[in-house]
Amino acid sequence: MYVGWHMKTNLVTVSPDTPVLKAREIMNTKKISHLPVTDGKARLLGIVTDRDLKEAWASPASTLSVYELTYVLQKLKVEAIMTKKVLTATPDMTIERAASILHAHRIGALPVIQNDKVVGIITSTDLMEVLLQALGMSEDSGRMFIIAKDRIGILAEVGRAMQEAGINIRSVMTLPLKGFEDFWQLIVRVNQASLEKAAQILGDRGFKVITKYVEDLTPYLP
Repeated sequence: MYVGWHMKTNLVTVSPDTPVLKAREIMNTKKISHLPVTDGKARLLGIVTDRDLKEAWASPASTLSVYELTYVLQKLKVEAIMTKKVLTATPDMTIERAASILHAHRIGALPVIQNDKVVGIITSTDLMEVLLQALGMSEDSGRMFIIAKDRIGILAEVGRAMQEAGINIRSVMTLPLKGFEDFWQLIVRVNQASLEKAAQILGDRGFKVITKYVEDLTPYLP
């Protein structure tokens, strides 16, 4: 999965001389939290976030009257509050890499650059949607997970068992089991109507299957 497949391309941008009040109006109207700042040729100059706008509103509030504050904000331009050193992505960047950048820097969006121009933006909300799609999340699906030792062939065994039972696997994900070295969670999502049958089949084959929260995982270790 790549950024170019999931980024938003119907971009809303502003110029550096856009009044801050106008930027806030755009964000409120479009229900967005990030505004790339560009020149007349779609080149990125900076980015303004809803946090930047809140800070601009709050910074002089303790010393100015409402009238004075409104006057100051009418004169204030986006250029004065935007972040100029912007972390960006490219269309061919993997979704995992984009998510890692957002997480590491505690930011909510990456403008996407191609040929020195802004061609899109990908946000943490977009990445959450990708994650839910990858997990096969839907109202008619159910999940189970198996705790397994790190070994070759376990995915093939689970897949073969489901194939023989005629059960379609919606999605599969593997994660290390926190607090248990060399153990992994194999998360399998199937049709809700097949969940009980799938768990029974895998249990009969010796797998430790969990379909609901349990506090103590020790009994489920292989």
